[in-house]
Amino acid sequence: MKQKSDFKILIACEESQTICKAFRKQGFEAFSCDLLPCSGGHPEWHYQQDIFEVLENGTKWDLMIAHPECTRLTVAANKYYKPEYAERFPTIHEDREKAVEFFMKLANANVYHIAIENPIGIMSSRWRKPEQVIQPYQFGDPERKGTCLWLKNLPKLIPTNIVEPDIITHKSGRTDSKLHFETLKLPKEERRKARSKTFEGIAEAIATQWGSFLLNGY
Repeated sequence: MKQKSDFKILIACEESQTICKAFRKQGFEAFSCDLLPCSGGHPEWHYQQDIFEVLENGTKWDLMIAHPECTRLTVAANKYYKPEYAERFPTIHEDREKAVEFFMKLANANVYHIAIENPIGIMSSRWRKPEQVIQPYQFGDPERKGTCLWLKNLPKLIPTNIVEPDIITHKSGRTDSKLHFETLKLPKEERRKARSKTFEGIAEAIATQWGSFLLNGY
């Protein structure tokens, strides 16, 4: 029978190492991968290189959890694809097609168990609807951030601790999550990192539930 340390888990496009460390805490052989150096404090568990180079390095990965860049996949910036923004964003359509191609290349990777995470965006129509949409507040973090999960040979996550989301209401009546509001004034790259980091409650649920799933023989 395989032990936890026998399973090799790859977290693609993760510099924070949040999920990587959650699996390591459980005893699994997990590694993060990103073009950026890791900020999670464990470079010995991090591949700072192209994810597809890692996928082709001869390692047989049991599970890959991927977080492709969402800037050109989310529906939040759809207005910028209109003709009136063409001068401001001359390559935006080309960039979106490259993002879709990258996403699909991850989805078609030669790994038996795959989860791809992204905000609500165009892949629901360009490819297929996600198996699940989760919220941080279902896993103990009082934030609102709809997160889609496209799953291959994996079960849906079960909420672990449903709490009330901390919502900020602006004078206009528009609502905002606390994290989104508090990161508005950060420099662009810092803001992107802060908003893309997986919430601890979700990371723990992923490591616990999908880790048990692997151990129990799928």
